[in-house]
Amino acid sequence: MEVYLVGGAVRDELLGQPVRERDWVVVGATPQAMLDAGYRQVGRDFPVFLHPATGEEYALARTERKTARGYHGFELRFSPDVTLEDDLRRRDLTINAIARAPDGSLVDPCGGARDLEARVLRHVSEAFNEDPVRILRIARFMARFQPLGFSVAPETLARMRSMVAAGEADALVPERVWQETDRALAEPAPEAWLRLLRECGALARILPEIDALYGVPQPGKWHPEIDTGLHMELVLQAAADLTAEPRIRFAALMHDLGKGRTPRSQWPTHRGHEQRGVVLVQEVAGRLRVPTDYRELAELASLWHGLAHRALELRPRTTLELLEACDAMRRPERFRELLIACEADYRGRGGRRQRPYPQAGHLDRALATALTVKVTAQDSEGRSGEEIGKMLRRRRLAALRATK
Repeated sequence: MEVYLVGGAVRDELLGQPVRERDWVVVGATPQAMLDAGYRQVGRDFPVFLHPATGEEYALARTERKTARGYHGFELRFSPDVTLEDDLRRRDLTINAIARAPDGSLVDPCGGARDLEARVLRHVSEAFNEDPVRILRIARFMARFQPLGFSVAPETLARMRSMVAAGEADALVPERVWQETDRALAEPAPEAWLRLLRECGALARILPEIDALYGVPQPGKWHPEIDTGLHMELVLQAAADLTAEPRIRFAALMHDLGKGRTPRSQWPTHRGHEQRGVVLVQEVAGRLRVPTDYRELAELASLWHGLAHRALELRPRTTLELLEACDAMRRPERFRELLIACEADYRGRGGRRQRPYPQAGHLDRALATALTVKVTAQDSEGRSGEEIGKMLRRRRLAALRATK
């Protein structure tokens, strides 16, 4: 029984990047031998074993054969005679098909170390076409590695396009699409994920609401980049500057969906796109089974980003109405997350990436002022809940006017 460190751990070590998790391949073993050695088996489709001390994953060397459409349509073979090289050649990218032996030497049958040095994402073999999830994974890897200078090999991009054209992307299940989307949004350059999905044609299949924004013009006075799809790439870039939280980045990505439904006769203006966008956010969230907290923040970003941008011009009453509509007094942290998404929208425009956004500070101070207003037990005595609510609102409005 031989054990090798494989995949992302080896790749990240060679890149000088922090290793997020360590996976191992076991050659020459059987499931029973692993159990006898004290490993705990997990997984139904394929036996993966957890180390009794470290909890790290150990998988038996295996090969795969495509038997049906989609990413579930595989027949897996594992036995003691499957070699390490066999296992590595079934992997997606050459940079993920490197193993490190116990003596520290590299096993690299696919040239992954060379591609790491060249900063290229390249598929391993013809089998790449068999798994549509690999389209999503490469887009996610671009979101992680573009800051290091990586690009996709032309022949790999061509394969991704052919897979989309063949309908493979249509076989992706919603849970997996969302899982990869969420992970990509947490990477350093999520705009690279969006750009590559658009370039290979997969964006139109998995997020048609975003794809529809490309080619839709906006007023040059506010959007020097003009194209709404390009604006979304810039917004994601700005969001990555501001926060590592994928929930906020998702809200920023979703905020302008309504512009994709603006009639051409109204271009480049987009009156009512905020309300139209909320419906589309709900459609995306329902289709991909997006978590509720993601959806709710995205709905707020769609509906209220325009008013937030005008915060410095708003009357105290309108400011209070905005706070109330966002449930900011009960959920102040979520409101502050909304302000970050709005700032990403403001900065995600040609030449504005570093511009200040005083609206966020203004609204945060307004919220702090409203939160200082209290109703005492004496105030509440003899009054109904509705009367107390009206009293509290009057006092909050007075406090906002006093700080105007």
